[in-house]
Parts: sequence; C-alpha cells; structure tokens
Amino acid sequence: MTALHLPTRGGTFERHQLREATSWLKPVAPLTSRHVYAAAHVIPVVTADNTPGAPAVLDWDHTLAYRRELWSYGLGVADAMDTAQRGMGLDWPATQELIHRSGAEAAVVVASDAPATRGKSVRDLLACGAGTDQLDPVGLPAGRAGLDAVIEAYREQIKVVSAAGAKVILMASRALAAVADGPADYQYVYGTLLAEVDEPVILHWLGTMFDPALAGYWGSDDVAAATRTFSDLIAANTAAVDGVKVSLLDAAHEVALRADLPAGVRLYTGDDFNYPELIHGDGPHHSDALLGIFAAIYPAASAALQAYDDGDAARGREILDSTRELGKHIFSAPTLYYKTGVAFLSWLNGKQPGFQMVGGLHSGRSVLHLAETFTLADTAGLLIDPELAAHRFGQLLSAYGVSA
Repeated sequence: MTALHLPTRGGTFERHQLREATSWLKPVAPLTSRHVYAAAHVIPVVTADNTPGAPAVLDWDHTLAYRRELWSYGLGVADAMDTAQRGMGLDWPATQELIHRSGAEAAVVVASDAPATRGKSVRDLLACGAGTDQLDPVGLPAGRAGLDAVIEAYREQIKVVSAAGAKVILMASRALAAVADGPADYQYVYGTLLAEVDEPVILHWLGTMFDPALAGYWGSDDVAAATRTFSDLIAANTAAVDGVKVSLLDAAHEVALRADLPAGVRLYTGDDFNYPELIHGDGPHHSDALLGIFAAIYPAASAALQAYDDGDAARGREILDSTRELGKHIFSAPTLYYKTGVAFLSWLNGKQPGFQMVGGLHSGRSVLHLAETFTLADTAGLLIDPELAAHRFGQLLSAYGVSA
C-alpha cells in the first residue's frame, strides 16, 4: 500500500502508511432507528472566481451528485445550511437555485423507489435552511420595524423551501440577533412564523463557535436563560415544530433539553464533538441528527445506523466512536472553518474535481491541519480509494512547497 511522508507540528515529517480501503455497505432498506440528515456542502466551478465576495458559481453536476451519494447511503440531506457556506460565500441567489435543484433531485430519487429511500417523501430526504441572509443587518431599523423586516425575509425564504417540497429549517438569523432587544422579540418573530407554516419545521440554534454574529441569541448570553426562552417557544407551538437542531457543542445541555422536549418533538443533534453518545442515547432518550460531520463520514454513519436498525447498538456505537477524533479535528477551533475539512475529504475521495470552495474558503485551514485530517480519515477507513487520496494529497503538498 501507499505511504506518504506528512509534515508534523514539530517541524518534522512522519511516514504514514495508508490502510486498505474499507468496504462500507449501503443499506438495502430505509434506515428507521434514527432520523438523520447530513448537512451537505457545495462544490464550485473550479474556473470560477471563487474569491471572497464573488458571486457563488456552483458545479451543479458534482454538487447534486454528492446529494445522491448521501441518499444512496440512506441519509437525509440538510441543504442550504452553514455547511453549504450560508453567510460565508454562498449568496441568496445561488442558495435559491440550490434549494430548487436539490428539491427536484430529491423528487427523482423518491420516484426511483431505490432500496435505501423506498417509501420516503421529499421532506424525509431533504430539509433546507430558511434564513434572512438577503438582509444587511447593519441597515435594519430599530424596534418593531426591524423585526417585521426579519419576518418578511424569513417568509420569502420559507416560500422557496416549501415550493421545493423540502422540510423547512428555521435557521438562526444574524439580522434578528442584531435587531432584537430581548427574549420577547424572539418570541414575536418566531411565534409569528410558526403560526403561519403549513408543515412542522425544525428550529435551529447555532452557537457562537459556528457564527460569532449570533451572540445573545434567544435574548441572552446566558445559556440557561436562552434555553428557557427557547423551551417556552416550543411549548407554545408544539404542533408546528418537527424538531430542534442544537449546535452548542455541549452534550450535558443537549441531554437535559432532550428530556424536557414535548412528546413528538425531536432533538436533532448538531454536536459534532459528542454525537456518538448523543445518538446512542441514555436508555429512555436518544438524539436524532442533523450534522455537518455526517457529510464527511457518511459511509460510516450509515453503517452505524444500519447496526442500530439490526438491534446491535454496541456495534453502532463502536462505529460512531471510530470517527470521533476525525470529527473533533475537523470541527476544532476556529470551528467556523470546519467546512474546509468536509470539502477536502470530498476532493480526496474523488467527489469533486478540485479542492476549491466558494469564497476562497479552501484556504481556511493550514497544511498541517489538512495532514492531520488526512491521517485521521485514513485511520477511520474513510478514504474510499486510498491510492487516489494519496495521489491527490501528494500533489497538493507539492504545490504548497512541502517535501519530505
């Protein structure tokens, strides 16, 4: 097998012998023990501008093929989320087209009656983020006028997601964080929207490690106080809430919140550090998942869920645990650049033609970080074609001027 000499943080090089490829089996029936969505990334045209501030130009063939790959492993897709670079390079015009195209692709998959998705609806296969990123938070008026502008922006995006047939994810809003003046303003905005939706939605709570502009969300910097506002909102609108996605990287907080949710409201973990134990559960409760890391580890995630479906929870937990160090590394601080690791593994595995991201975000991690990502992915058996991955990374190292 191939070996590479990889740079280390000590300034030396270490020889890494790649393992043989792991054979990950696709499910022969829909996954049932957990409801999961992998938050998918987007793939740009490699010859497009792809610099900060440039309009996003997506490679639709590869972007949609990645979603079909995730569906073939039985996973739902969460689209137009922060993993897809919302607020970090993916503008609203490109987002609208992404939602439209992904919805049409999901409808084709539903009609195909493929084994892993048989009997599923488009809403089961696809959930899309509805936010307010068409607004400039700096230019919003204060008070009720600003809140109403946020509501109108949400309405516009909810309409786009609903028209695509997808489940709506009400994303956390930078504009709302900028204009809100306490918990009552969040209750007003979200309460208004939840009273209007035609189908239950997923509420999204994204922590500041993912987006610093969301400080004080739900009206307080104190997590306990914010949680009370969040929980009160859910209790008052239970019929309109399919579930909640919580991305605070705090397992204890998630376990407590999960136990207190009303019956029928799911907890979709967004904890890319502690997902193995949260998905495994504590007996009476477990978390479902809406995870960016699942877009990177999807063959293993599917295998773990297949094990849970087969009644082998110990095996399911073992597989998830085997990916933990990779997840912790990809989502290490500064966490908002985790998307670079997802795209890097996609490129290594031949799912996109170049290691490029919209907005130039492929430069968001150092060569040392990428070398560790490469090693951990290989250890977890997530380099689908080790020879190809080694060849591609070797070329990148050479382009970076790295030679052992």
